[in-house]
Amino acid sequence: MTKFNKGLLFGVSAYLLWGLLPLYWKLVEDAGAFEILAHRGIWSLLLCVFLLTIRKQIKSALAMVRESRTLSLLFLASGLLTLNWGVYIWSVTVNRVVEAALGYYITPLINVTFGVLLLREKLRPLQWTAVGLASVGVAILTVGYGALPWIALVLSVSWGGYSVIKKSLNLGALETLSVETFFAFFPNLIYLFIIERNGSAEFGDGLVMSLLLFGAGAATVVPLLLFNGSTTRLPLSTVGLLQYITPTIMFFIGIYINNEDISATKIAGFFFIWIALAFLSRDLYRSSRTINNGVTEVL
Repeated sequence: MTKFNKGLLFGVSAYLLWGLLPLYWKLVEDAGAFEILAHRGIWSLLLCVFLLTIRKQIKSALAMVRESRTLSLLFLASGLLTLNWGVYIWSVTVNRVVEAALGYYITPLINVTFGVLLLREKLRPLQWTAVGLASVGVAILTVGYGALPWIALVLSVSWGGYSVIKKSLNLGALETLSVETFFAFFPNLIYLFIIERNGSAEFGDGLVMSLLLFGAGAATVVPLLLFNGSTTRLPLSTVGLLQYITPTIMFFIGIYINNEDISATKIAGFFFIWIALAFLSRDLYRSSRTINNGVTEVL
């Protein structure tokens, strides 16, 4: 298998798993979003430590916590990641997967916006067009929902902020995730201890539920490792286009499995988002080809 084909296999697998995660969280929805979130964080950390030990990367992970700037940024990243995970899981448990899908659709556009505001990047014409169309789409969806689609905005802004931090650090995915989940370990552990003590925890009440909650760690770490493997083997443009697999699967899960309401107004709003993503994808493809061909890009 060629390097490109292996990267494509890893990338498609990662985004398929991420897209199907709402079905997994549905299986454990009786535990509630907070218990699921706590188990996801704890078992992710333990799995990360296990993998770090096998790959002999414990020292590189520990080296991160010795630098105050890196530690502070990873603490902030941990907070954004926890917020993103929490809102995402909660949206699934209350049958608002379509709005969560919207959040991941507009995340690339939020990343572009953050690039301008925080990293002082300049937008090309197609990027300006994409941002404008997406703004129209969000405005239409606000009318459709009767309020700002806050789930989508929280998911996209938190993940966009998380991405900016990870880009500025440019460190290994497994090591940084280990440190990020460690920050949330003790709050998660205390929460689980409290609900176990008052008898409201689902973990331990049944073998299937307990195994599913335990599996939340693998459901978190495995797609991330597959994604990391794809980014080292594929062009940026290919990885960027593959990411739309996840919200598309979520969108259809919300409509056809959860039977969530999708009015004509909401479809119109999504249409503008999809057109915006088409412009952004075209720009990403063109810029990637320019860079790969060794041509200096004029911004």
